[in-house]
Amino acid sequence: MKHGPQKMQSARRLSAVDERTNSGDGLVTLMEAVQRGDRSAFAALYDQLSPSVYGLARRVVRDPARAEEVVQDAMVEVWRRATRFDSEQGSVRSWVLMITHRRAVDRVRTEQSRRDREERVASRDQEPPSDVVSDRVEHDFERQRVVRALDALTPLQREAVKLAYYSGLTHQEIAEALDAPLGTVKTRIRDGMIRLRDSLGAMA
Repeated sequence: MKHGPQKMQSARRLSAVDERTNSGDGLVTLMEAVQRGDRSAFAALYDQLSPSVYGLARRVVRDPARAEEVVQDAMVEVWRRATRFDSEQGSVRSWVLMITHRRAVDRVRTEQSRRDREERVASRDQEPPSDVVSDRVEHDFERQRVVRALDALTPLQREAVKLAYYSGLTHQEIAEALDAPLGTVKTRIRDGMIRLRDSLGAMA
């Protein structure tokens, strides 16, 4: 029993370390070590973020097995591109989720391209109606307008809007990802959407 207080103090210290590691500052510290090539730091970063990464990948690709593949691809990219992370442009979590979303979308597009090729082979002798071609051109033009409008946002607004509308995260999930108050996140998204609407209106 005489060792009880010492064990309790040790447990509290370990808990404090875990709390710091889970915080935004802790993730930045891990990322800085990863940028120096520290594999143990990368393993710790992987453990901290993989649940969020898998959750996002699963929402995009739907299939659990493909989601796991996306997680592996995304985290490998995190390791390879770690030196490109800039804490002034956003949090570690949001940066990793952005990479994950891009990888997940790429996976979906690859699958869609495969299905499209199969459909083209099946109907290669049939020309698409003119209205289908028109719709494709209009869709590509609209996408370019949106990209230009997003570039006009501030980095914080763009980060929040992308997480909300491209990654499909809720406001609460975005607040956790960015380590920001929920009210702040809602304001960024609202202001960003207002600027998007104004920019798209000006481009029309």
